[in-house]
Amino acid sequence: MCASYGLDPRFTDAELLAEADEAVLDGLRSWAQQNAGETLRPTGKNLRNVNPLVTAGEGGATLESAWWGYLVDGAPAKFPSINTRSERLQDRPGGLRSRALVPATGWYEMQKPDRVWHEFGLGPGVLFGMAAVTQRGRTPDGEWTTCYSIVMRPSPAHLAGIHDRIPVLIPTAFADDWLTGEPSRELIDAALTAAETLDERVSAAARPDDKGEGMLF
Repeated sequence: MCASYGLDPRFTDAELLAEADEAVLDGLRSWAQQNAGETLRPTGKNLRNVNPLVTAGEGGATLESAWWGYLVDGAPAKFPSINTRSERLQDRPGGLRSRALVPATGWYEMQKPDRVWHEFGLGPGVLFGMAAVTQRGRTPDGEWTTCYSIVMRPSPAHLAGIHDRIPVLIPTAFADDWLTGEPSRELIDAALTAAETLDERVSAAARPDDKGEGMLF
């Protein structure tokens, strides 16, 4: 699963949207600077994180703050919800009714049994989008917000020895399709095919500073 990820404000290569929206990119950079390089982790019972999410607005892509993981009856879901398997969406495409892109410059996974954290990405400073499905949820203080779950797929061969699954990365050319396409088995199949075009660019490096430790789910 995707346990945590990073958003470096120094990103220079924006591979998030086919037609880069400067307002979205400026908003991301400003948010990341305020976040001061902190790792983005799921929101849990004792940890309240709201992170930037790219969604489809009336005038095009828009940026909003969202809760990582689903909320049920005003509390974090008791079932695993920070990630959603692509196979589940293929079997139940109704889960694709609302979608988003999660902007990141890297994500972190632990290699077992060595318990060594690795950072995955498309290269230093490269901004990319991870596929997500969304739904509305009510926070413990009664406010309604967007919640998101990152879509995961089996890892390509060169990464499978580190972790068995990776996020579905959305190339710029497919970003609009992912955000606005009709929810269907065909959409998730096309997203998986598009994601495979980035496989050769994905690399992983060990992180001796243990970026993923201290997470609360």
